[in-house]
Amino acid sequence: MILLPYDGSADAQAAIDSAARLAPGADATVLTVWVAFELQLDAKSRDAALATVAEGAQRATAAGLVCTPRVAALDGDVASTILAVAADLDADVIAMGTRGLGAIKAFMLGSVSHAVVQDADRSVLVVPSPAVVARRRHQPDRAVASM
Repeated sequence: MILLPYDGSADAQAAIDSAARLAPGADATVLTVWVAFELQLDAKSRDAALATVAEGAQRATAAGLVCTPRVAALDGDVASTILAVAADLDADVIAMGTRGLGAIKAFMLGSVSHAVVQDADRSVLVVPSPAVVARRRHQPDRAVASM
């Protein structure tokens, strides 16, 4: 079973597409982490999470995965919540994007994908968006340049 953390970003979309290409017809759970704020905002943030997970599940199903949507309330941080759900589901692999929607937040708090890779007890597939791939292909090879 594949766990697909999904926030609507191009990277998360690319992760779904890659997982479907690598394991067509596989069972998958699309996960959106619900971040509750103040009491009056809870309904709006929950509704947004439900809409996001429905979008991800639709994409996964259209790509050929057998999909179950799941929304989880934030438990600590996003990476810890993803890992807890992966353990609960006994996922074989977590397939996720390199970056989500919050680039500035990721810069300040650290990358969720990096934290998942560092703390995972199962395989993690980290997938960049097509835009990130194109940008990286046009950069000089950093490893060669530093030699």
